[in-house]
Amino acid sequence: MTRGGCPVSVRLFVHGPHGSWSSLLCVGLNGRLGWEWGTRVLECLCRKDSRNPPPCSRSPQPRGLHRPTRLPTPVASATAPVQPEVEELEPAPSGPGQQVADKHELGRLQYSLDYDFQSGQLLVGILQAEGLAALDLGGSSDPYVRVYLLPDKRRRYETKVHRQTLNPHFGETFAFKVPYVELGGRVLVMAVYDFDRFSRNDAIGEVRVPMSSVDLGRPVQTWRELQAAPREEEKLGDICFSLRYVPTAGKLTVIVLEAKNLKKMDVGGLSDPYVKVHLLQGGKKVRKKKTTIKKNTLNPYYNEAFSFEVPCDQVQKVQVELTVLDYDKLGKNEAIGRVAVGAAAGGAGLRHWADMLANPRRPIAQWHSLRPPDRVRLLPAP
Repeated sequence: MTRGGCPVSVRLFVHGPHGSWSSLLCVGLNGRLGWEWGTRVLECLCRKDSRNPPPCSRSPQPRGLHRPTRLPTPVASATAPVQPEVEELEPAPSGPGQQVADKHELGRLQYSLDYDFQSGQLLVGILQAEGLAALDLGGSSDPYVRVYLLPDKRRRYETKVHRQTLNPHFGETFAFKVPYVELGGRVLVMAVYDFDRFSRNDAIGEVRVPMSSVDLGRPVQTWRELQAAPREEEKLGDICFSLRYVPTAGKLTVIVLEAKNLKKMDVGGLSDPYVKVHLLQGGKKVRKKKTTIKKNTLNPYYNEAFSFEVPCDQVQKVQVELTVLDYDKLGKNEAIGRVAVGAAAGGAGLRHWADMLANPRRPIAQWHSLRPPDRVRLLPAP
């Protein structure tokens, strides 16, 4: 960075995953600008409301079985996951499926299972669903099914999206290449979602099948009731910053380095993020700083430093809170997520603070996962 016209390098020490220390050179400080938040489209309002990062870096057998003849269904390759595609279908008329919906809140799913011993593949057929819950305001849903084998959630498939129906017929088959001896420890998940083009897709329900409970000596075809899917906490993103304390000068320096994978806040799928840095004492905000705004990005890079005067006898009584916000030129800036560090923070925030105090005059950088703003609560400082 440049101070007084002379270039100055700031060396940051990053705590590695195994307790090792590495260094990282960050150069340059930016100024401050102003802040934008997009509006949501009208169609988004017509829907019901349902609901440790890496170290800091600049982005890191037997013969075949005889099976009964079945109608051929498309098989997706294990290396090319199927993406949802809107299938232009006429809205399904209300019928038997509507009566099922009265009995079963979420609906039910028909699927098939078979194992091809010659190719070593588990074949999962998503046949149809019936009486699905209506998540759209018009009393319908746009369902599709996501299929994966736990514990591996990265290799997953998705059926096509069927528009405006609670009784979709899918008729799709997906192949998972898994050795037969390993199947007993896997769990098959078939999760039904309601597709939304302009916001997050809502989970209708899911079926979980422990493969250890299935006899794959012959093909299986059955119906199962959908169960409520476990609620997954929304990912808000991660932020990397360093802390440096100089006891002799009573100076605390916070360098906001970068953020990544931030939540999309604008209609275009991006955000205009900036970071507010608050110094708190006794639970009250006594100082405030903020970074520049980075337009149209979910992975902003800042490298901006902020200093606070904190005497030695007060360093255990203060906390630092960083809030990432999405700038809106016309409306209120909306908070994306927040993180707190200090003696009263607990967890990663407490460890980062303790590392800073154990290494005076050294910048200690660390990644933190953002949390919902209303869930960050600091305890009274000792």
